[in-house]
Amino acid sequence: MITDFNNKTAVLTGAGSGFGLECARIAARLGMNVVMADVQQDALDNAAAEISALGAQVLPFKLDVSKADQVEALGAAAFERFGAPHFVFNNAGVGSGGLIWENTLKDWEWVIGVNVMGVAHGVRVFTPMMLDAAKKDPGYQGHIVNTASMAGLLNAPNMGVYNVSKHAVVALSETLYQDLRLVTDQVSASVLCPFFVPTGISQSHRNRPDEFKQRGIKPTKSQMIGQAMSDKAVTSGKVSAADVAQMVFDAIEQDRFYVYSHPKAIASVQTRLEDIMMARNPTDPFAHKPEIGLKLKEELRAA
Repeated sequence: MITDFNNKTAVLTGAGSGFGLECARIAARLGMNVVMADVQQDALDNAAAEISALGAQVLPFKLDVSKADQVEALGAAAFERFGAPHFVFNNAGVGSGGLIWENTLKDWEWVIGVNVMGVAHGVRVFTPMMLDAAKKDPGYQGHIVNTASMAGLLNAPNMGVYNVSKHAVVALSETLYQDLRLVTDQVSASVLCPFFVPTGISQSHRNRPDEFKQRGIKPTKSQMIGQAMSDKAVTSGKVSAADVAQMVFDAIEQDRFYVYSHPKAIASVQTRLEDIMMARNPTDPFAHKPEIGLKLKEELRAA
């Protein structure tokens, strides 16, 4: 929980676009120092210039969150410039689709590296310095927000690697919340579970590192279908990234753990949990919009 953001420090990964940039805009308006990290240099440069123009003290930092040493360097640079942060947003993420057995080893390594280990590194690096700050200052308030997805609470078909990574982020975040409650009342945590929101997530392959590129390997039919569906769903979202960023700050002020962009989607989560409780086979996730499931099935079964 943070009740006053003025003169506090925010560390944001994935800050060059989407939720990260929108949170940086709010942080600047609230008088925060802003540490902006992103893997894409041009996006980071443009975003940092914009936030600086709003009057905030900005530290831009290019990094790949899947690399432990780079996140550790981010932590050291942020601490040296501003001291222990108050708001840490482990937000950087990438998307990947296709039938789960068609994902290659490089697909798994890339998505898990960014989506899971990126959050793990952020938690590992920043939580100790936040707890140390809390011990030294009874007035210190800190909050960690990890970006998961509704795909961390549901398991839609044809996006298995992404689902797995986001379920891991939800589990990590719930455990972080409980672990923090054991040791402090001054630092808390939230998990962000957005549904389809217009961000750059569906085009995250633009930043896929060379080590995970698969030269000479064409996308499978299921992967191309998944990409097309993701592009359409994300770009047609009615809730904006700015809306979600405001939800994040509201949740921090209220010490609310679960942050949803589309509360109506929780009905599907309830159905999934009932499936588990009743040992019932998984319900069709497209039961409320059967035309989507039928179209996907027809496309995948077509010769």
